[in-house]
Amino acid sequence: MSDAVNRVALVTGGTSGIGLAVVRKLARDGTRVFLCARDESAVTRTVKELQASGLEVDGVRCDVRSTEEVDRLVRTARDRFGPVGILVNNAGRGGGGVTAEISDDLWLDVLDTNLGGAFRVTRAVLARGGMLEHGWGRIINVASTGGKQGVALGAPYSASKSGLIGFTKAVALELAGKGVTVNAVCPGYVETPMAQGVRRRYAAFWGVTEDDVLEKFQAKIPLGRYSTPDEVAGMVHYLVSDTADSITAQAVNVCGGLGSY
Repeated sequence: MSDAVNRVALVTGGTSGIGLAVVRKLARDGTRVFLCARDESAVTRTVKELQASGLEVDGVRCDVRSTEEVDRLVRTARDRFGPVGILVNNAGRGGGGVTAEISDDLWLDVLDTNLGGAFRVTRAVLARGGMLEHGWGRIINVASTGGKQGVALGAPYSASKSGLIGFTKAVALELAGKGVTVNAVCPGYVETPMAQGVRRRYAAFWGVTEDDVLEKFQAKIPLGRYSTPDEVAGMVHYLVSDTADSITAQAVNVCGGLGSY
């Protein structure tokens, strides 16, 4: 990576699943990591556990749907660790159902969390986080293979992740001359708390058991299994490395062969 001042990362949704795996992977590599999530108790518990293991990690509660909270997040992260060189937009939520029955509130909240949140945090990091001051930076947006192809009963989620991929490519082209690369990582099925919720919802939609849903999903994956949060975090880790200097405006799948696109 660039000089030490840029070894500061901000990771949203950093207390569980992919986000927590990313925090651990980056911090174990010597990066100072500032994390956030909506659940204040989860932030406090996660930070305490990671600090106890010797990692340089801190964090605060933040709802990425709030411009005020996002601006405070970025200001606090910079005050704590210095200019943000790495941003991982991971905060997100699932959501869907029969499209004819989806409420405005659900549709708007999924879009505002998954796409609007990434926009707000990216804007704040570029405007006030210090990334553009040193001619080096990495922005990684955690999207989904669902943003590249439609997901039945997941219209809000697919739309938000597709939008996030488009946002990634646009910002990447804008920043290409400034030393900042911008890429999306697109997980397929990953075993996380969110994945468990997805299986519950599909079981209810289809009138089957959660085990039936798991078997159906696994059957679609050529490798025959879900990916792990650590495997997704490994791709994030690679994309923030110097070896990935020439990679930008890409949406890279980590999906066990689920999507060959």
